[in-house]
Amino acid sequence: MLGATRSDESFVFDNEKWAHPAELEPFAIARAPVTQAEFAAFVEGGGYGRREFWSDEGWTWRESASAACPVYWQKRDGRWQRRHFDCWVPLEPHRPVLHVNWYEAEAYCRWAGRRLPTEAEWEMAAGWDPVDGRKRRFPWGDEPPATERACLDWAGGSGAGCVDVAAFPEGDSRFGCRQMIGNVWEWTGTGFGPYPGFVVDPYKEYSEPWFYTHKVLRGGCWTTRSRLIRNTWRNFYEPHRRDVWAGFRTCAKDSL
Repeated sequence: MLGATRSDESFVFDNEKWAHPAELEPFAIARAPVTQAEFAAFVEGGGYGRREFWSDEGWTWRESASAACPVYWQKRDGRWQRRHFDCWVPLEPHRPVLHVNWYEAEAYCRWAGRRLPTEAEWEMAAGWDPVDGRKRRFPWGDEPPATERACLDWAGGSGAGCVDVAAFPEGDSRFGCRQMIGNVWEWTGTGFGPYPGFVVDPYKEYSEPWFYTHKVLRGGCWTTRSRLIRNTWRNFYEPHRRDVWAGFRTCAKDSL
């Protein structure tokens, strides 16, 4: 059942309403988001210059932006660095790549022989409890986020930023997926659109104007306030946006 139920929260956005059946084939999803080291291998392998890894829209964007690496990366003295606020720091190999857009995520997946998860797959991996036969509010259960479970509330590494993808094992979902809440927003392969029976809420500018032009992101990031996030919350941005605190995780290309 994809989406929020009427008993989940005191408030949900109109684009989360309401839970409805979503039939899925068996799938394999990565335990953690793609790391900086993994994405660097794509960059070093010429991924930005190889047309076969890019969709038509993605290649048009790449050429117009003259993109050859993530927007806040640079190579100095033969080593990659990334911009962290007003500083340049060496890549942290085990931290998630971030500030990549949907086109870059899609191209990486093609290079790696993988794909982006659909938002239904993402929500199932984050929230479904096969033991109890129900959906959880958060990957770890129904208890609200705590500092030992998720990187939220501007409390990341060294006081501000992402943490290694192996951190926060207490926040794992029932399927062993880590950091599906916090650290980085995660692009999905799904275009942002209404759920069946959608009715616009009084704040009509929130969702409806952006249907069919944006892509869905899930899970929150290290700057997200813990009082706001949950498994069913849908974020959405245009696929060319590189300023979002966003990364991604991948799925096996074929069903199990």
